[in-house]
Amino acid sequence: MPISAQDAISPAFEHTKKQLLQPFRFSQWWRLGVVGWLAGELGSSGGCNGNFNIPSTHRREGSDQFLSLPWPTWPNQFSGHPWMIAGLIAFLVVAVIALAVLFTYIGSVMRFILFDSIVSKECHIRRGWTRRRREGRMLFVWQITLMLLGIVAFIVLIGIPAAFAWGLGWFTHPGHHILPLVLGGIVLFLETIVLIVGFTVVHVFTKDFVVPQMALENITAFEGWRHLWLWVKAEKIGYVGYIGMKIVLAIGASIAVTIVSLILILIMLVPIGGAGAAIYLAAKSAGATWNVQTITLAIAAAAIVLVIFMFAISQITVPVIVFFPAYSIYFLAARYPPLAAQLWPPLPTSFAPVEPGLT
Repeated sequence: MPISAQDAISPAFEHTKKQLLQPFRFSQWWRLGVVGWLAGELGSSGGCNGNFNIPSTHRREGSDQFLSLPWPTWPNQFSGHPWMIAGLIAFLVVAVIALAVLFTYIGSVMRFILFDSIVSKECHIRRGWTRRRREGRMLFVWQITLMLLGIVAFIVLIGIPAAFAWGLGWFTHPGHHILPLVLGGIVLFLETIVLIVGFTVVHVFTKDFVVPQMALENITAFEGWRHLWLWVKAEKIGYVGYIGMKIVLAIGASIAVTIVSLILILIMLVPIGGAGAAIYLAAKSAGATWNVQTITLAIAAAAIVLVIFMFAISQITVPVIVFFPAYSIYFLAARYPPLAAQLWPPLPTSFAPVEPGLT
């Protein structure tokens, strides 16, 4: 019998406790953190900046110039070469798109590895990557298609009306068009909210209810959504309740994770900030200046610090990474027999041997 969204909380908590603490295995813990991070179960960023000024009675060329080069004058070096600026912008745009596509593919495969890890209570990244590449590619195609549909929907519902208003001169003389601008702004705002909510629900339902079908039945995301749509139509209140309960749980988890993450970041900033200050003072006393090498080193150091922060945060959020997939799995298992068979395999039936001559 299908259970409610509220009833799925208790078995999800119990599953999380058993998987992480009975027994506790650090190798499984950190793997789940990495898989959850790459699968998109969490996101974080951080950074720090500092400036020091050590007075000196003797002027030393280079030390007084370290971190004090006139950065705003750099664009002047490209003022006569617009093609260089255009090339740099094009490179950055292509690099961002390429990274987004790459991490979308990695996250698609990791989503199946995370599903397998929750169901089996064992996380094996290399084995899971080899096993789930095909399903990951299918999910990747779905996610790219969804992104393109989102862009098209945004252009059609928001971009075209805004361009139309611009063409009519409403933005040039806004005082003459207050009423249509206000009404149009309200309509565009509501359309934006509907788009965001709609695509968010599709994303959540895909990773929670379509991915298990793809993993267990070897079907595409489009076929999984066709099945899911029939389930939702047959039990609208149940799935609406699931979304509402998940929002409540997500808010509570976000508050807890934010507080713990801030405490962790403050603790980590002490040694990292001290090391950064020591490196700064050493570089300044050595007469270092901003150039290609120092900028590259600074970017590399910042990237390393960012990765350290993200890894540390992924580790403290492992309980959340395990709980939410488990929550969706137990809610779905009561409605999806193939998944229920994975969670609660039938006990083997034993037969007493029949002695010869007794038949």
